[in-house]
Amino acid sequence: MPPRLRVLAGTGTTLTPITHLVNTSNAFSLVSNRFEGEVVVCIKGLTHPEKDAYNYFECSERQGITWSIQVQGRFLEPISADDVLFGNTFDRPLGLPWGSGAALKFMSFIDPTLEHDLTSRTQPWALSPLVATMPHLIHTRIARNRHSNDYLAPSSAHSSRESTTTDTESSLPPFPPKTPISDDTSQLHLARTDVLSSSSSGSSSYGSISSLSSIQITSPAPPPSYFATATPNGSPKDYRNTISTIKKKVRGQGKGKKKEAYRLLGFADASQRRAYFSSTTHRQDIIFGPEDTLTTDFCYGFLEFTPSVMLRLPGGLSFDLMRYWDGQPVRFVCCERKSRERERGQDEGVPWGQVFWSVVIEMGDDEGSLVVS
Repeated sequence: MPPRLRVLAGTGTTLTPITHLVNTSNAFSLVSNRFEGEVVVCIKGLTHPEKDAYNYFECSERQGITWSIQVQGRFLEPISADDVLFGNTFDRPLGLPWGSGAALKFMSFIDPTLEHDLTSRTQPWALSPLVATMPHLIHTRIARNRHSNDYLAPSSAHSSRESTTTDTESSLPPFPPKTPISDDTSQLHLARTDVLSSSSSGSSSYGSISSLSSIQITSPAPPPSYFATATPNGSPKDYRNTISTIKKKVRGQGKGKKKEAYRLLGFADASQRRAYFSSTTHRQDIIFGPEDTLTTDFCYGFLEFTPSVMLRLPGGLSFDLMRYWDGQPVRFVCCERKSRERERGQDEGVPWGQVFWSVVIEMGDDEGSLVVS
């Protein structure tokens, strides 16, 4: 019997069912006090009562792809690219089948930055730095409204506004895109720590953050250790202090060191970007803040959902995951890395901190789930 699946998404512990939005062009909003954006999920073979409005898998750019999680959003507080992780977390131990070692080697081959503890007896996990693991990524420096000094809303909300962009500030790309995205990091150099520090040392137009969805941000959660003094509505001085603190934390005091050559970071393709950001130092040189919008597409073809949930690896090796899946939800998360001091053993437990957003795929029943056929 074909499996029935249910898909959920959200920014906290309480997730919202979005199965009815899968394979459509209707995005689901992700809003918290530290991240805001939208997500679109596509699963090949997941059927709808009505014809799908979003033909993602019919595009030539995604031939062979069987599932996709697309997100467009921004972080409301500055955070190092090295501290933004993406991957899977689980609530209980996994019953890994024979041959799973080959699967892990394959995953490490396509993503050398992957770290995992899938044999954990408490909470198995597999996580990588987002900027290095995403198959497709677009970075956009958000344009500001010159009159209100606010950040512009997503394309659906600001399409009728008068363009106020400059060479280094752009309106957001449409989401979900009409055609699958390809890498564009031409503005990523604007998020370098040295550029941020230089641009905010003089007169700054850094203003209050208005929600991309016109949602007021209230009662922010306690910030991580890097940003003990940073708040979403901080003054230009607070912002400069924040950047200075980040630089000291992730790069040391820097005494006696020469500044690295200015790099535009306009990579030719995703493979160049992923290779470059396999370096911890390169990731620590990038700070994502409220002016930086990331559009990502996490998509692959090695996982099939019809006629059963199968993992297919190169060389003809395959696993029927339905034989081993005990019903535990498969959770994809974008989360914050715990401080490296904790990772070195000063704090036991999982290596991630706050979850910015998550998408969960689980077995469904007749209500609120769809058949994969």
